[in-house]
Parts: sequence; C-alpha cells; structure tokens
Amino acid sequence: MQETDGRRKRAQTSRDRIVAAMLALVEEGHITPSAELVAGRASVGLRTVFRHFADMETLYAAMTTELTRHYVHGLAPFSSTDWRGQLRESAERRLATYETLLPFKRAADAHRHASRAIQEEHDRMVALMRTRLLSILPEEKLAQTSLVETIDLLLSFDVWQRLRGDQKLSPNQARAIILGEIDRLSRD
Repeated sequence: MQETDGRRKRAQTSRDRIVAAMLALVEEGHITPSAELVAGRASVGLRTVFRHFADMETLYAAMTTELTRHYVHGLAPFSSTDWRGQLRESAERRLATYETLLPFKRAADAHRHASRAIQEEHDRMVALMRTRLLSILPEEKLAQTSLVETIDLLLSFDVWQRLRGDQKLSPNQARAIILGEIDRLSRD
C-alpha cells in the first residue's frame, strides 16, 4: 500500500511540475511552448509529459484550470454596500486579475480556436463575470441595454488587452481610462 501511495505522490508531483513549467514558460512570453521545452523546464522526460497529458491541448486545459483560481477573488463579498461602490470594486478586481493573467490570456487565445476545453473555460468565465455584473446593477440600470452592454464591454479582458497591448498604455493609464469611464457611466 505504501509503495502505491508513493507512486501516486510522485506522479502528482511530476504532473504539478509539468503544469508549473508550462505556466512559467507562458508567463515568460512563450505563447506556444513545445512539449520538449516544458519537459526540460519541469526536469522530467518527454514521455512523462505525455504520460500525464494526452496531448498539448490537455496540458493547456490544465493550465487554464489552474489559472481560474485567480478569478475567485473577484467573487469575494464587497466592502461597499451601494451598487456604485460594488461596481467600482468589481472593476478594480477584474483589472488586477487581467494584468496578472495577460500573458496566459494571449496564449489561451492563440489556442482557443483549436481547443474545446480552452473555449469552454473562456465561455464559462465570460458568463460568470457577466452574471456578477448583472447582480450588481440596480433594476433601473438593467433596463438600459446600451448602458449594461457598454459597462460589460469596458470590463472585458478584450478592452484591457487592447489598451495594454495594441495601444501600449501602462497598467496605470489603462486602469485610469477604464475606471474613469465606469465612474462616469455609473453617475449617469
């Protein structure tokens, strides 16, 4: 029994090291690290990578699942009791999460078209964030479709990526733009 437990523990340790290696490589800017590169970083053999993961898609899916925990803090209870304060807190949490996950989002987006698991996780997170937004807004604001859609757009990862990547704004500049617009819209 102990021998089996030891093997399971070693297998789990190897699996964890492989996922950690994948995360580290993507964070360093490798959008599509090879299995060989992941194995080398994890200090395991290439066969070990494919013993734990059927293919690179399942490894990307494991990475995506691991990253989901970063979104959990966005679901914590709000300090603010009014909807405007809650909207601001929600926006600040999202933007902090987006900045942390930016290199991983780029990698996931590069593979999303070919990975059902990554697409499903993406869809799940978008739906979760939209549901959270809708739970914050009062009835009179929910009735204003263009307002709701504009706020949802401003709080999307796509807008953050555009401001940070394409427009080359600093995190503080991008944050100021988004939060300024959210504050303006919540006053109207």
